[in-house]
Amino acid sequence: MTKKNFSLTIDDIIGAVSSYITDEQEIEQIKKAYNYAAEKHFGQKRLTGEDYIEHPLNVAYILTEINADYQTICAALLHDVIEDCGVTDEEFIKNFGPEIHLLVDGVTKINKLNFSGDTEVTVANHRKILVGLSKDVRVIIIKLADRLHNMRTLWVHSEAKQKEKAKETLDILTPIAHRLGMFKIKSELEDLSLRYYKPDVYFSIVEQLNQTKVERDSIVEAMVKKVSELLDSQNIQYEIKGRSKSIYSIYKKLDKGKKFSDIYDLLALRILVNTVSECYQTLGLIHSIYHPLPKRFKDYIAMPKTNMYQSLHTTVIGLDGYFFEIQIRTYEMDKIAEKGIAAHWSYKEKGSNVSASMQNTMEQKLQFFRSIIELGETEESDKQFVDTVKEEIFNHTIYVFTPGGDVIELPNGSTPIDFAYKIHSDVGDKMVGALANGNIVPIDYKLQNNDVIKINTNKNSVGPSREWLNIAYTTQAKSKIKAFFNKLDKNEHLKHGQEILTKELRKRKIVINDFYVQDNIDKILNEFKLPNINELYILLGSNKIAIGQIMNLLYNDASTKQEIILKKAQANHPIKQQINKNDIIVKGAADIKVNVAACCTPIPGDKIVGYITKGYGINIHRSICPNVFDLHERLIDVTWNTEIQNQYTTNILVSADNDSNLLLNIIAKTTNTTIKVQSIDSLNSKECFMYEIKVKLENTDVLENFMNEIRTIPHIIKVERSIK
Repeated sequence: MTKKNFSLTIDDIIGAVSSYITDEQEIEQIKKAYNYAAEKHFGQKRLTGEDYIEHPLNVAYILTEINADYQTICAALLHDVIEDCGVTDEEFIKNFGPEIHLLVDGVTKINKLNFSGDTEVTVANHRKILVGLSKDVRVIIIKLADRLHNMRTLWVHSEAKQKEKAKETLDILTPIAHRLGMFKIKSELEDLSLRYYKPDVYFSIVEQLNQTKVERDSIVEAMVKKVSELLDSQNIQYEIKGRSKSIYSIYKKLDKGKKFSDIYDLLALRILVNTVSECYQTLGLIHSIYHPLPKRFKDYIAMPKTNMYQSLHTTVIGLDGYFFEIQIRTYEMDKIAEKGIAAHWSYKEKGSNVSASMQNTMEQKLQFFRSIIELGETEESDKQFVDTVKEEIFNHTIYVFTPGGDVIELPNGSTPIDFAYKIHSDVGDKMVGALANGNIVPIDYKLQNNDVIKINTNKNSVGPSREWLNIAYTTQAKSKIKAFFNKLDKNEHLKHGQEILTKELRKRKIVINDFYVQDNIDKILNEFKLPNINELYILLGSNKIAIGQIMNLLYNDASTKQEIILKKAQANHPIKQQINKNDIIVKGAADIKVNVAACCTPIPGDKIVGYITKGYGINIHRSICPNVFDLHERLIDVTWNTEIQNQYTTNILVSADNDSNLLLNIIAKTTNTTIKVQSIDSLNSKECFMYEIKVKLENTDVLENFMNEIRTIPHIIKVERSIK
């Protein structure tokens, strides 16, 4: 959208409309509307200090961007004269006729209605929209342009007024713009609203975008070049645009719990071609070179959206492993995508060459709005009326009530768990049951519009169940459940770590007060880079630091037999993991860097998957690795090559009820084999002696034989692979 919002003249408007309106009488009518508005607004000033006529000029100019018809342009120029200049309906109709009066009257009625309300979107808010839609959908389109210009100059108002208008715009007008398919106006309204409603969030995103702009621009430019070469080779006429993601859409993803670095469609291309067949041909060419993500493909050409939007959407692994979101559409589809319902203003006009099918589509679209108006003519109560409209317009959201009547907005598919955590973390943590409309419901019950939900809590509750993570629908609820268990686990590790340290001090007959001198504490914290002693307990309790490391650090213990064996193993076989990219085949992506994940240490013979990183190639995990369970969108098919000569490192855990000569016996099992023991670490365990052994070998067959050999050693309880 061209953000031209100052120093406009009628010549700017005429110049813009002349590109698509050729009827001289219609052009003259626009000039007449301007002259009338300029006369009536003469002497009036806006809060910005500019002449008031600049506002209707800007509204009209915005509408020229979507090729609005001449009646709409006239109405935009005149939309405030009845309300602000004392012009009567009779005088207006005499000068400009009933059709333009209908549009201005609709906007005037909207502006007279109360738009305020701090809680639920009020009855007045919805009636305000519906009055505008009651006779002609063009009224709401004028209102959207009117609001867009006011948002561009919102800086002139107080902070409170800015937030009020921004929230109002997000709650009421942008969903309507979305339904109309007017994405360009919708996107700017959303970004401007976020700028004033949550300025800290807005400027934080802007700063992060600026920090990565050079890198993003460079990789997009390289990708455009590659795709251009591909299309040129097939003699396809095209236009490629680098497409930036709106700040508001980034905010929505961050608000759902995503990290900025994980918003992979920051890199995006839009490809415009001449025909539908070229859309599919272009898609096939891109997929033949760049691996697509199946769950990210959408065919909106075969199945258009209800607002007439058509395009092919795909996400591929582009250069250097970066994700690219690519849209492919015809020029006509792009026009509709940008302007929505406004792309077909002229379908009723004489001589229109719009096809009968498109006229039918437009009529169906307009009928949607008419059906909403009909709701206002029923005998429903105000509350029922509002709820019905919400269900029609905001059908991706449900509205449920607390017993006290407060409205809670949740995504469709939410459960009582989501409702409880939306109220407060303590309510969710202490929840023991729920009622919907007075009836007991299970915690996996899908909430319905207008439900009255009561959450039963118990102050003695031990907290949520881990199973709730599989039932909760919203990211907010899942995050709060995870936070509860992270805190719980941390407390347990802290207590266990304290017990481990106390037991070791008693075993060594070290006086506790002698251990806890400041020099010792400082030495430990500096060595392990810890902020406080509690973090040490947590690491001890979670087996991330061995108690022997602490004792050795402070008391310089002589090397034990285990350490001698470990040093010998490390001296003979220094740790050095080399990955040959030819050992791993990445489906659909040649010559891409691969790395073996340290958490699950896969080796040839393991079933594996690839995790796509940003700029660092692909990390290879075992398919059973829990660290990639919830990362489906970033996973890619990979396999081991059939002929592998290299050795790979993996870890095994060995548990025993006696450690007498245990390590020597394990090392002995590697004699006359190609197996290399790289390290042996002792782990804390109350029940048994436990060791983590890092070995380097050829494949899972060799590993299984080695593990079976260890199992024959006396006092061995268990031998298994480890995953961190």
